[in-house]
Amino acid sequence: MYEICIYKLKIPEVFFFFFFFPPPPENGLQLSVVTEQIKVLVRRGDNATLPCRLNRSSQTSFDSSEMRVKWTKLPQHSSEETFVLVSVGIYRKTYGTFNHRVYLQEADENDASLIITNVTLDDYGNYKCEVISGLDDSTNVVSLELEGLKYFPAGVVFPYSPRLGRYNLNYHDAATACLEQDAVVASFDQLFDAWVAGLDWCNAGWLSDGSVQYPITTPREPCGGKNTVAGVRSYGQRDKDQARYDVFCFTSDYRGRFYFLIHPSKLTYKEAVQACKNDGAEIAKVGQIYAAWKLLGFDRCDAGWLADGSVRYPISNPRRNCSPTEAAVRFVGFPDKKLKLYGVYCFKASK
Repeated sequence: MYEICIYKLKIPEVFFFFFFFPPPPENGLQLSVVTEQIKVLVRRGDNATLPCRLNRSSQTSFDSSEMRVKWTKLPQHSSEETFVLVSVGIYRKTYGTFNHRVYLQEADENDASLIITNVTLDDYGNYKCEVISGLDDSTNVVSLELEGLKYFPAGVVFPYSPRLGRYNLNYHDAATACLEQDAVVASFDQLFDAWVAGLDWCNAGWLSDGSVQYPITTPREPCGGKNTVAGVRSYGQRDKDQARYDVFCFTSDYRGRFYFLIHPSKLTYKEAVQACKNDGAEIAKVGQIYAAWKLLGFDRCDAGWLADGSVRYPISNPRRNCSPTEAAVRFVGFPDKKLKLYGVYCFKASK
């Protein structure tokens, strides 16, 4: 409680309010939250431990039944946090996609570290640990980042448009499209890193912050003009419901095997799906072919069906008749699923 004292001074009709807050009890619990590291690196599918420990300045006994621990995920470009886990005494509650995948480590009474199991692409980002006990409150932030494979980058950004063609996705459709291809909508930082690494793409696409941008390494007339400078060009924020663009997706290494299925004959799309099933696998997704190409150096000059109905092939070693000028995932198109015949790329997840 606090006391309010009102003093009337000689100045007519002017009042000054003074608020007196009593000092905390001498034996009060004074908290601070300490993180042993501010960045945690992890690969997709592994478990991650986000450190958070209580540092108590007094020697009073610690009543864990009154302590509240709250973990939230911080958004990139807004103030709305996502609840991950809330703990009050012995009670725990987890939220959304983190449900049944997160828990407190609790190695001792001062340990509020968060363990995330089976880390997904959506899990990467900044997390806030907040500990409250009585009048004491302390927070700290830990970053969960993607760990790359040795000699290779942590992930890959790829542009995506659906069968309907260029500029047909609002933001929500774009997010769904990336998820269906084993990916998430890329952030600006991820697109910028891809541009630095040489990504050049003239079609504008959604990013995770709701902006629409595109990376240009070689300025030219159809892409803003040949006399402009190279860079990541921005259309700014767009209406997520009404605006229509492509999307830049981000994916990382996977747990499983990506491969071109050796088959005695070319296949329709339906036959390709069944052929992968017969081999104990499923037809591969666009994100998986990009991850295999960029992160593992997968190289195959055979065009093959993918899950979205597109036909592509990955070239890591440019050569005649197989992407002669650059390493790339070559896009054949969205052929007629019933009439056109191609090979197929399959994916077999690790058990």
